[in-house]
Amino acid sequence: MGRHSRKGPKPSGPDIEAAAATAGGDREAARQPGPGTGRRRRAADAPGGSDGHAPFQQAGHVRGGHPEQREPGGGWGTGPQPRFRAEDHRTAGRQTSARPQGAPRQQPQTGTRPLIPGPRREFVEAFDSAPAQRGPSVPPARTADPHVPATGGDERPPGGTDGPAPAKDGKDGKDGKGAKGRTFTGIAAAAVTTVLAVVVAGQVAQDNGGGTTAAQPAGVDREGRDGTSRSDDRETPKPVRVKPLSYEQKMAKAYPLAPKLKASGKFEAVPGTAKAPGRGHKYRYRIDVEKGLGLDAALFARAVQETLNDDRSWAHDGEMTFERISSGDPDFVITLASPGTTGEWCEKSGLDTTVDNVSCDSAATERVMINAYRWAQGSSTFGPDKLFAYRQMLINHEVGHRLGHNHVSCGTPGALAPVMQQQTKSLNIDGIKCRPNAWVHPPS
Repeated sequence: MGRHSRKGPKPSGPDIEAAAATAGGDREAARQPGPGTGRRRRAADAPGGSDGHAPFQQAGHVRGGHPEQREPGGGWGTGPQPRFRAEDHRTAGRQTSARPQGAPRQQPQTGTRPLIPGPRREFVEAFDSAPAQRGPSVPPARTADPHVPATGGDERPPGGTDGPAPAKDGKDGKDGKGAKGRTFTGIAAAAVTTVLAVVVAGQVAQDNGGGTTAAQPAGVDREGRDGTSRSDDRETPKPVRVKPLSYEQKMAKAYPLAPKLKASGKFEAVPGTAKAPGRGHKYRYRIDVEKGLGLDAALFARAVQETLNDDRSWAHDGEMTFERISSGDPDFVITLASPGTTGEWCEKSGLDTTVDNVSCDSAATERVMINAYRWAQGSSTFGPDKLFAYRQMLINHEVGHRLGHNHVSCGTPGALAPVMQQQTKSLNIDGIKCRPNAWVHPPS
């Protein structure tokens, strides 16, 4: 070991007093040096104590003096061991160097506890986490344990309490590695935090009602009393009742239908009957509608009955009346058919309706053919705003052929066109333009 060549600062302060109190009475005697010559005394020249040890000369030089400085901790597998001070360890090294030749080697004492060698701090810090950085303006706090070195003890944060600082190592700062302790403490804290978060979330979900875990939007007004859910005691909304269209509205409405449609060619009688309302000669008729048209057959049947028995029609002044039947032998059959089927039936009577897509009275048969395209879409001569009147004209015109009336043209410009004029084709015949008209006997 030899002598120490490194000089340290002059020992002073409470740390030296604590070290002196621990060293024992025999060391107090060794601290009294004799008169000298003014130069530094060598350890071999100093008077020895009663136990053969050299006097303690550099108690204030704590750190870095000895190449085998021992640090606390059970790094050698010895388990938890008590701490000892570096001053004692350094003193023991000096005492060993100053031992007289032939004298027996003695164990340095720190009170009544033996010094157990431990790993160097460099080795411990290599496997442990780095210690917390010390602020440049914060002086180290005095340790509460006199056996802990002044520079190796724990620090109090600024503004801390006067009580002992928590140990960095295991339980009570006596054993275990600090990193493991802090790791286990962090894991435990995280587990507790997770459990608390789950409990709080469950309580919040239970307070929202219904036992559901769905989050409730903030700031939403709720219907009902006491902030109940929208589904609690909520009145069932009443369905919006759409008022059905009247007969007049249906008759004034256009319906989609292709101008060259050729349907099934099969007819079906509209069920039901309608009694003849007036006096005079009675005509019985049946209404057939081609299958697959997609038009309102009941509307068509009502329109025929009301139009023919109107006083402005052929039943004027009780000359005749019309009755609808659905079985038996009618006087004629009013048929609503597609343009293709209408053309076929009109051709049987030598009439071509495909040129202008018009209707006809197939006199060679029992059928008065009403072109479904004209019924659904009307004619440009009447326009879309007079579709109701056009349909009435269409019925009166074709039934008038069945009753024996031929085509008649308008003779006075600006007058109402006769009902037997081909108003579907034109209102201007031979340079005389007339107004559209639906009735046999229009009001004056």
